[in-house]
Amino acid sequence: MTGNKLVLDTNIVIELFRGNKKVLSVITNHEAIYLPITVLGELYLGAYRSLNIQKKLEEIKNFVKSCSLLDFDNNTADNYGAIKSRLLNIGKPIPENDIWIAAISIQFDLPLYTMDYHFQVIEGLKLLN
Repeated sequence: MTGNKLVLDTNIVIELFRGNKKVLSVITNHEAIYLPITVLGELYLGAYRSLNIQKKLEEIKNFVKSCSLLDFDNNTADNYGAIKSRLLNIGKPIPENDIWIAAISIQFDLPLYTMDYHFQVIEGLKLLN
């Protein structure tokens, strides 16, 4: 799974939903877009906390049709454990969900498109930001 492919972080999808033309341009220049199941969960959380739940749920439902979902397995869990251990050892914890997103991006050797700089401390993670 390499080439002109991209994993999206939650903040990128939110920017896309807001109509950010730069984000749209980056995404449309990739042949395949992947969405970790954790990102999908965070998007649903945002929808259920919004003022217009049905509209947000529909937006997510429509967007997911254009992506391939990445789900976790034993390899993802192994990556998660190794990443979290390294982060704790160097005293640089990051949010739990972001560790899972990094773990699955590394597993499939796909670059992660994000606006969060804390991902830079994760060894072996390819970033687009």
